Amino acid sequence: MSEFAPLVDSHHHVWDLERRAQPWLDEPGLEPIRRTYGVEDLRREAIRPIAGRWLARTVLVQCVASLPETAELLLLADKDPLVGAVVGWADLAGADVGDMLDVLLAGTGGRNLRAVRHVVQAEPDPEWLQQPVVERGLRAVQDRGLGYDVLIRSHQFPQAIRLAQRFPELPLVLDHAGKPPIGPHAHRDTLPDWQRRVRVLAGFPQVRCKVSGLITEADHREWTIADIRPVWDTLLAAFGPYRLMFGSDWPVCVLAGGWARWAATVEELLHGFSEHEKQALLCDTAAGFYRLYETQEEASACC
Repeated sequence: MSEFAPLVDSHHHVWDLERRAQPWLDEPGLEPIRRTYGVEDLRREAIRPIAGRWLARTVLVQCVASLPETAELLLLADKDPLVGAVVGWADLAGADVGDMLDVLLAGTGGRNLRAVRHVVQAEPDPEWLQQPVVERGLRAVQDRGLGYDVLIRSHQFPQAIRLAQRFPELPLVLDHAGKPPIGPHAHRDTLPDWQRRVRVLAGFPQVRCKVSGLITEADHREWTIADIRPVWDTLLAAFGPYRLMFGSDWPVCVLAGGWARWAATVEELLHGFSEHEKQALLCDTAAGFYRLYETQEEASACC
């Protein structure tokens, strides 16, 4: 390992409540994070290394369905070297989605737009991703060399699997491992269903998976590493260490212990991994998917 071994956080949020409302924060139980968060908050928090690696780059992910928010995230990425890429939003069902993406890509910081996301988990249509207008939007994403972040809940895996089948050339990453049921309070029959569906989705070579958001699916106060390990073991068996990427889901992870506790958990789960495997999961997979480094020399120097 080099003297400075970098860590890439593939899933990081910011929001300014004075600039833009975040209606999802009105849900009960989210009071601890119902305030403004900026990049500096993560810098102050992420002081614990993981397997000797220190935070070097993050991927900033959209929160609301807002083109202005995405434009602001791109501007932030253009100014702050910690932010290496942005996962933005565009109306995939809109007739002008291609034009929207072109405006974002041509604007300030547009070179930092590397993927698009829609909050599919909130869509009641069990075939939302297969709507013809949405598939047209996804083709526009693919045509511009962008990836797609898949945000679903466990019961929505069938449409994610169909997405992977129908778009073999579109790079996909599963956010938060598809929000698996975790811990003793999860229904005992739901974990096997999630495991089976994860294995199917992992069978498509263009799909990656974020090891992120797991602790907020568990009991926020009482979760233990024993609750996380069955999910971790399933992801490792399905995707292998070279198709998984670390994510903190900051600051949402504050609800269940925060950066330091999640970092310590990941480090323990990585026990027995080779340095090459740690390198992939903690840096290279995210860096490759989101094209964080423009030249091979830059990538070699950092990751």
